[in-house]
Amino acid sequence: MAKRGRLFVVSGPAGAGKSEIVRALLKAHNDVGLSVSCTTRAPRPGEVNGVSYHFVTEERFQELIDEGAFYEWAFVHQNRYGTLKSAVEKELAEGRDLLLEIDVQGCMQVLEQNPEATSVFVCPPSRDNLEKRLRDRGTETEESIRVRLNNVAREVETAYRYDYVIIHYDWSEVPNALQIAADELYAIITSKRLEKNNRIDFLNELSEGLKKN
Repeated sequence: MAKRGRLFVVSGPAGAGKSEIVRALLKAHNDVGLSVSCTTRAPRPGEVNGVSYHFVTEERFQELIDEGAFYEWAFVHQNRYGTLKSAVEKELAEGRDLLLEIDVQGCMQVLEQNPEATSVFVCPPSRDNLEKRLRDRGTETEESIRVRLNNVAREVETAYRYDYVIIHYDWSEVPNALQIAADELYAIITSKRLEKNNRIDFLNELSEGLKKN
């Protein structure tokens, strides 16, 4: 019987770079999975149902909400996205460690339902750096940048409730900042795997073996 996997919830403010960090980790380590979200938006070319997203209709999404099937869900750009408990539990039951990359509000919802999940907050090194990242996207208006920066102030206040904090440094000052952050995230995963409670069976077997004459 496979040991149960562990759930790692990665969140942080927009522009902190959590998506890049998760992608870098997954590219380097195939022993960690990424939770597949459920969405009401239409598939884009090349996207596969059940791999890219679980694509459902608005009606089905509402049914899932009513059934309490989500860890968390939210409206994003006029579509609904959510984390299905069944999809997460299937992976964990098979012994696979799983990353869940969501916003701060979603993370709080997940932790309410699964206190055993490990929470990781990705932080920008400074306000100026975050503003620069948002401007460099070229997709934000002055108003949206102002709103996002105000939201970040509130989101950082929730970082005190997380288990771990990763600082994603300025790439111009720390050229390998992305690799550092991805390595730190994997170090967190490794540290959870090495906890005593995850080695009880081995310790019991070793202890019994050493007692034999």
